[in-house]
Amino acid sequence: MTIEIGKIRNVGVVGHGGVGKTSMVEAMLFAAGAVTRLGKVDDGSTTTDFDPDEIKRKISINAAVAYCDYKGHRINFVDTPGYGDFISDARAGLRVVEAAVVVVDAVAGVQVQTEKVWKFASEFELPRAIVVNRLDRERSDFFRTLESLGRRLKGRVVPVHIPVGEESGFRGYVDLVTQKATLFADGKASEQPVPADAAERVKEWREKLVEAAAETDDDLLTKYLEEGSLDEAEMLKALRTGISQGKIIPVLCGAATKSIGSHALLDLIVHEFPSPADRGEVSGTDLKAKQTGTRPADAKAPVSALVFKTLSDPHIGKLSVFRVYSGTVRADATLLNPNRSSKERMGHIAWLQGKSQKTVEALGPGEIGVVPKLKDTATGDTLTEDAHPFELPRITFPEPAINFAIQPKSRGDEDKISSALARIAEEDPTVHHHFDPETKQLLISGVGSMHVEMTVERMKRKYNVDVSLLPPRIPYKETVKGRAEGQGKYKKQTGGRGQYGDTWLRVEPMQRGGGFEFADEVFGGAVPRNFIPSVEKGVRECMKKGILAGYPVVDMKVTLYDGSYHDVDSSDMAFQIAASMGLQKVFMEARPILLEPIMNVEVSTPAEVAGDIIGDLNSRRGRINGMEPAGETATVRASAPMSEMLTYESSLRSMTGGRGGYSMEFSHYEEVPAFQADKIVKEAKAEKEKAAGH
Repeated sequence: MTIEIGKIRNVGVVGHGGVGKTSMVEAMLFAAGAVTRLGKVDDGSTTTDFDPDEIKRKISINAAVAYCDYKGHRINFVDTPGYGDFISDARAGLRVVEAAVVVVDAVAGVQVQTEKVWKFASEFELPRAIVVNRLDRERSDFFRTLESLGRRLKGRVVPVHIPVGEESGFRGYVDLVTQKATLFADGKASEQPVPADAAERVKEWREKLVEAAAETDDDLLTKYLEEGSLDEAEMLKALRTGISQGKIIPVLCGAATKSIGSHALLDLIVHEFPSPADRGEVSGTDLKAKQTGTRPADAKAPVSALVFKTLSDPHIGKLSVFRVYSGTVRADATLLNPNRSSKERMGHIAWLQGKSQKTVEALGPGEIGVVPKLKDTATGDTLTEDAHPFELPRITFPEPAINFAIQPKSRGDEDKISSALARIAEEDPTVHHHFDPETKQLLISGVGSMHVEMTVERMKRKYNVDVSLLPPRIPYKETVKGRAEGQGKYKKQTGGRGQYGDTWLRVEPMQRGGGFEFADEVFGGAVPRNFIPSVEKGVRECMKKGILAGYPVVDMKVTLYDGSYHDVDSSDMAFQIAASMGLQKVFMEARPILLEPIMNVEVSTPAEVAGDIIGDLNSRRGRINGMEPAGETATVRASAPMSEMLTYESSLRSMTGGRGGYSMEFSHYEEVPAFQADKIVKEAKAEKEKAAGH
């Protein structure tokens, strides 16, 4: 039996890394009786951090789903990671819920990723509540945190609780609506009158709450201005409306590891947050009509569901976590994946409680479930009915920002690397990989260095592939700035038939991006026609290997204008060798230079450090192309050499306190300054000698 849609609450739990989101979810599951013991992150025993990497590092890496039944309602939690390298999962999680709980640390206040997830929640127009967690910690301060919330997050942020006691003496909170205190002792809660020493503060903050509630409705505001107060029923109704519409953002108190605040948060979720029915129909593309369409949140409508997370397990295989938007998804149904033009059999479907599953016959609109072993479906894909095809908007993920080269530690693992990376990319759409034919390296890209390191750890643990990470090689190129000509002659006499080839070559530069041109200006058969292709082949082979520092030669014209041959000893091979020898000599006389890839870089940064960003890019031989301020942030656009950007991620993090981000794409090639070129050539020669010595 599917769950009645009005009784469902889907909630994303988000915030900066390490603020206690997973502990808060665990406390709510325990308070609702969904788990029998309170798991702890430090013991690796929580419901939603079950991945071995998460247990080892004591942080969330993946979005995880858990549910509880509370006061006749089903609450689905999507517990999301808060570290920058894994924040894309928070974005995917917020895409499939109706509301968000933002957890903030009472010591640190608003942090970098708090602002990021807040932006995601605003983008999806989600109502939200804030929990100031860890109020039992040393140096925690509810009112200082409240001030940072008001300053750094957009929206009407109003406390509905104020704490009783502070730091290790934190023992509960006063509910500003009911004006009752909930105090905790020996793990048990009791309702008590407001402590005398908090009375003045309660009065002050309740006044602010009444004012915020009154402002949600013109009639109430008039009454409040005339009478100076609202009764509790009016206030509750106004708060409910204000919170569900996102006009008011309530702030609650919590200490998740002591289970303080979990019941109050569950009550708020059930009473104040919208159900999937309240959010109404969903927009997408009606593939039959080939136009924008909508689907109602109705069990009888055609099916539309979105896969927002893929988990890959070497033993169980692939698990696709999905949210139903319309219709009823039944076990054994066959659905269409319009993104891949393939049919998928749903096999058995289940509710997900961390890593454990509870099999069900069907899932209705608003429900979140999991299905194993879909063959073609990836994160972001829609599942729909073949007779009524409909596609939901895809989830957009950040582009990878950092590249590493990857190589197997043991021979014979090359094939295993590609299949392991393909499996990991199914789980994590922000991991990309490709082979670079120019540098002959397999490159892996991720959101940050920690992200890539964890991908490598996962390859070893899950797929038994052990690899090393190296900085990627820079794909330099070689060319000439001048013109030169000369002879390349190959003459070898051994017993019997000898080898003879003689070429005269001219090299000259072409415009940047011009490629390569071979010209034949031989007169009078000095080099017979049948050997001309051999000369060109010798030139091309030599250019591919590089002359100055072993990098491919580009943007150059080579002309064969004279030569000689021997009736017996000349051969294709002799002319290939002669051309290669001639080119190596002439190239070095034509003012050879190195070219380097220049990248277009776009940096988003807090406005107050934009000057530091520009200074740093200049020190990396970057050219600033423009800066656009946008309130508290700014976007800096620049062009910079790829070689200077390999260490940019860590510098940007330290300059912006982790609040900056950047993207980079190839633009064009430019000449390497002489002092840099000399260094690169020396390094290339040393590497060649080292390789020859082995």
